[in-house]
Amino acid sequence: MAECSLCLPGVRHPGARRGGAAGFIPMSSITISRPVAMLCLASSMALVGSYVALSKPLAATFPVLLLAWLRFGIGGVAMLGWLKRPPEEEVMSGQTRRLLFLESFLGNFLFTLCMITGVSLTNALTAGVVMAAIPAVIALLSWGFLHERISPRTWGAIGCAVLGIALLAMAGHGGEGSASVAGGADDGSGGRALLGKALLLAAVVCEAAYSVIGKKLTGKLSAKRITALINLWGFALSTPFGLYFALRFDFGAVSPGVWVLLLFYALAACMWTVWLWMTGLKVIPAAQGGVFTVMLPISAAAVGVLVLDETLNGMQMLALGVAVLGMLLATLPTRWLRVR
Repeated sequence: MAECSLCLPGVRHPGARRGGAAGFIPMSSITISRPVAMLCLASSMALVGSYVALSKPLAATFPVLLLAWLRFGIGGVAMLGWLKRPPEEEVMSGQTRRLLFLESFLGNFLFTLCMITGVSLTNALTAGVVMAAIPAVIALLSWGFLHERISPRTWGAIGCAVLGIALLAMAGHGGEGSASVAGGADDGSGGRALLGKALLLAAVVCEAAYSVIGKKLTGKLSAKRITALINLWGFALSTPFGLYFALRFDFGAVSPGVWVLLLFYALAACMWTVWLWMTGLKVIPAAQGGVFTVMLPISAAAVGVLVLDETLNGMQMLALGVAVLGMLLATLPTRWLRVR
């Protein structure tokens, strides 16, 4: 979200959330209509689901650490203008700098490595269902570290997240780990799929930790600057590994289509999702905006089936449905119909 990320109510947008509630990205003064704002929010989360799914073919081309380095680098160039401190913003304290580093280490660097590797070992649907647990895990961490109260409905969402992941485990590993076992060798594919799910779950915990830490930064920095600074730290952390693999990688063998996909992945993760999310939140209250996070697992599954030729069995479809229900329970405002 994850990634240069998103933000999710209690939910950071895997991009805007990387700014948390710390501020918002200044947009045009032109007022957009409510339907357009809703479309922006839905598109933002649909993009998140799509780039999570499309990281699988990228991971089949580039070493994971090289891919992460390239993504942070492309995002960094695109966000150079976001690094400058606005005149009205205070100079960062030592604590703020430490929190920013921790945000980047967990929410960008480790999240990216766990997410990309996890998707490469499983499939897009699995990634979507596991990522749907983000709101529930955020609630758990907020309860454990910030002592926030968890409502019965949120406990229901947590139960749905656990059930969805359990259903995936029961569904077996058909279609998972295919990139690793191309050519018909199935030995060890079950173990790789299990490792992939564990890494995806680790990515969820990293994303949730990012969101909880982000609450400590509220009001200190703008969302744009937090996003750019965290991406810069991610680039710095991945540079030693990226340079190592870059010196040994045959870039000439990469097709133009893969380069286009990499550019889409980097810009969608770092910028487009942020812009769309913040634009939508100018009109739609944040509590209602969280409902649109259901687009993440749906989009990931759709890309997996329509673009990556993955297949769904009955158990996987049930897991996806339970995951969507859990996200709705975690994010749907109690009185959303009365909010204008």
